[in-house]
Amino acid sequence: MVFDYIDGGAEDERTLANNTERLRARELVWRALVDVSVVDTSISVLGAKSPTPFILAPTAAQRLFHPRLGELAAARAAHAHQAIYAVSTLATQPVEAIAEACPGPKVFQVYVWRDRALVEGVLDRVRKAGFTALVLTVDAPVAGKRERDPRNGFSLPVKINRRTLGQALARPGYLIDLALGGPAKPSNFPHAGGGDVMDLIDRQFDRSVTWDYARWLKQAWGGPMAIKGMASPDDARRAIDNGADAVWVSNHGGRQIDTAPASIDTLPAIAKAVGGQAEVIFDGGVRRGSDIVKAHALGADAVAVGRAYLYGLAAGGEAGVDAAIRILREDVERTLALLGRPTLSGVDDSVLFRP
Repeated sequence: MVFDYIDGGAEDERTLANNTERLRARELVWRALVDVSVVDTSISVLGAKSPTPFILAPTAAQRLFHPRLGELAAARAAHAHQAIYAVSTLATQPVEAIAEACPGPKVFQVYVWRDRALVEGVLDRVRKAGFTALVLTVDAPVAGKRERDPRNGFSLPVKINRRTLGQALARPGYLIDLALGGPAKPSNFPHAGGGDVMDLIDRQFDRSVTWDYARWLKQAWGGPMAIKGMASPDDARRAIDNGADAVWVSNHGGRQIDTAPASIDTLPAIAKAVGGQAEVIFDGGVRRGSDIVKAHALGADAVAVGRAYLYGLAAGGEAGVDAAIRILREDVERTLALLGRPTLSGVDDSVLFRP
């Protein structure tokens, strides 16, 4: 049940597959005899700098994957690498505890909630906790049809049912951790209620709003803000016109609309439309450091990873996230050296092979 929640996508999961397949399809070419004795993998985005060449993307309900600590394990690993950590609206740890575990750069992600007063209250807590930027996700007016989850009877907090009883009995350690940690449910929007995640989205998110919500949120927040879920140049321009400091190219990891183009295929046109007026963040299908380099080559200023570190979190808690970050950092550094490109920020589309 938990693995399917991390690993799955919407409907036939074609968007999910496209994200990885289209990244892998792009090939790299190198420059020979370049001094790569020092390789700089650092990034600067949303007012924060980091030596780690990617952002840890906002992902919900991390205590499902590591019942005792969840987001706290990921936050500690992020801080150890000075990585930028993005915290989900549906985090299962309080923002204050997450901030204590990660005193370094961090951002907070929100959806389009119906109750704006509730959002303002959370923003005040986030601001006081030291979060420096906000991410508004706009690609979920309704929930995508993630067919693995209802098949498993998935819910927040987790409830053992007839479908998952055998799975639970085979993992007694997980059950003990879950019992000791208490219910894994949204900690920062306690009025969200529990139950099926897709039902929660449909009940709590406002499908009637337009770009005025982005303008209102930018004013209410008063700091750097990214708008996440861009798939077209026109929407990217609208995002900038309505207060976005960064445009986040994403199809929600293939978890919303199926048969959408891969994020990497929509990235170049969006980066061109942005034209340097805002930063460009990318996610979708990143499993290797070379994927991060390819996204930079096609116009991204920063790349976010989600599943790549969640697998580590589920497998080994803080140590698993630490390993995932280290593997990807070393991947990026090695790829840049092999390409004859000493800086990640200096990568352009000349590293991509065009037959």
